[in-house]
Order: sequence, then structure tokens, then C-alpha cells
Amino acid sequence: MAKVRISSVIDAPIEKVWARIRDFNGLPSWHPRMVESEIEGGRKATDIGAVRKFKLASGPIVRERLDAFSDDDFLTTYAIIEHPAPITNHTATLKLERITDGDRTYAVWTSQFDAPAEKADEMAKGMGENVFQGGFNALKSFFSGK
Repeated sequence: MAKVRISSVIDAPIEKVWARIRDFNGLPSWHPRMVESEIEGGRKATDIGAVRKFKLASGPIVRERLDAFSDDDFLTTYAIIEHPAPITNHTATLKLERITDGDRTYAVWTSQFDAPAEKADEMAKGMGENVFQGGFNALKSFFSGK
């Protein structure tokens, strides 16, 4: 099983960061690698079990299911259910924590999944650098005004 854990400090209050990322259908509004998204079946983006289908900037389509969501805990957990890469048994959690020193946000994005042994490390590295850190970098840039 491959595991990914990326963390970052975002120089903005947790409520503002959460407001930016909490919409399960809103990836294209804050993540540069996602260009369009829709929730299937007319469900709400906060409904547990809702499936989002989004297009990556590079072209492929990905489908993910919302497994947990909490405004109180600033947390979302989802599973990839369709991806062009050979990923199975995927689960990921994006969680924010309050940093009281300076009213900043500590963000942690974790994932675990099964993949062919010869590709697992490369896929985990790509997910960590391109998706997770790429998202955090976009958030840091947004909140710094750069």
C-alpha cells in the first residue's frame, strides 16, 4: 500500500482557508490542475456518498466519492473511484488545523492506495508533489495575493 502525507502552513485564518476549499465540487476554483467539475446525480456537494467527476488540466477524467465531511473539524475525506492510473482502494483526507500563533492554518493532506508495486512509489510522489503540494501552493499564493 502506497502512502502520501503532505503538510503546509497557509498564512490565513482557518475559516478563510476552509471557505475556499470546503466545496467538494469546487476544485477548479482553487486548484490549478483541475479545470471543470460536476457532482453526479443532482446531489449536494456536502452529501456523503456524492460523486464528483472532474477533468484534469492534462485531459483525463477522475471520479471521486465523498466519504466524510465536517465543517466543525475542517475535514473532508474522499475515495478515488475512477482514475486513468491503476489505483485501487484509495482514500484521502484533507484536514485543516488552527495555528493560534499568527492566526494561520496548518493543512495536512494524506492518502493511501494500492497500485502495482513497480509504479506505487512514483504514483505516490506524483500525487504528493503535483496534487497535494500543488494545491497548497495555490492556496498560499491566493492568500498572499501573489
